[in-house]
Amino acid sequence: MAKVAFVGLGVMGGPMAGHLVGAGHEVTVWNRSRSRAETWLAENPSGRVAATAREAAAGADVVLMCVGDDASVLDVLGGADGVLAGAASGSVVVDHTTVSAETARRAARACADAGVEFVDAPVSGGQAGAVNGTLTVMAGGDEGAFARVEPVVAAYSAKRRLLGPVGSGQLAKMVNQICIAGVVQGLAEGVAFALRTGQDVDAVFDTIGAGAAGSWQMANRYATMAADSFDFGFAVEHMRKDLANTLAEARSAGAALPMTALVDQWYAEVWESGGRRWDTSSLITRLPRSRPEQP
Repeated sequence: MAKVAFVGLGVMGGPMAGHLVGAGHEVTVWNRSRSRAETWLAENPSGRVAATAREAAAGADVVLMCVGDDASVLDVLGGADGVLAGAASGSVVVDHTTVSAETARRAARACADAGVEFVDAPVSGGQAGAVNGTLTVMAGGDEGAFARVEPVVAAYSAKRRLLGPVGSGQLAKMVNQICIAGVVQGLAEGVAFALRTGQDVDAVFDTIGAGAAGSWQMANRYATMAADSFDFGFAVEHMRKDLANTLAEARSAGAALPMTALVDQWYAEVWESGGRRWDTSSLITRLPRSRPEQP
């Protein structure tokens, strides 16, 4: 069992930190909102809440982070009350935030200057994966550092893999988001078409879900799409942040992502229509769904 700090207790980080407690680790948490940390402590009374990220990191073998965006990662790491001000030399920082590959490299350099190892490790599986402890972790970093943290990360993941040097985890997460963007748009069009043509949506998707068209998105999102229910899941604002990083990386690499760029524009439309916090399946709201009146 390890002495672990967890920084960031949002919809993903809170359950992940809870699984660490359940696995028997000694867990200290910190969150910018103290009230959220206190709520987490009430659910995990054997844990501990720190006053600052520095205090949380002090004495920890592994410091795990899951915060909002690129700026938050660098801010939480640095400064007088940041993680690196308290982290012990030889410890490992694992960042589960989805950010740019360059931000991961910057964070790694800051850690190296402080004598701390770094692993970038974005996750896939959404809030349900965090709650159920079945996340997929895509990691970048040193093999030795990854080997040290893998038994800890195992508490909330079903699959985890080191894919190369620092930044590799973020690049793999970009591939993940590219694939999701296309699948969600295709599913939205399929559900909208089924509704528009008067089909039995449940019967159709129960049938085709067992075939080549089946996917996680279909199994978990076709019914909520048909019901116009989007007040849950991975928010449009987070997807747009991820796609912005992905498209910037593509421009740098000379990679062509025409479908991804188009879906990002459609997410912008959903955002502008009031769907900033809706689940990413809300792409369907752009499409006509009601069956037209018969003449």
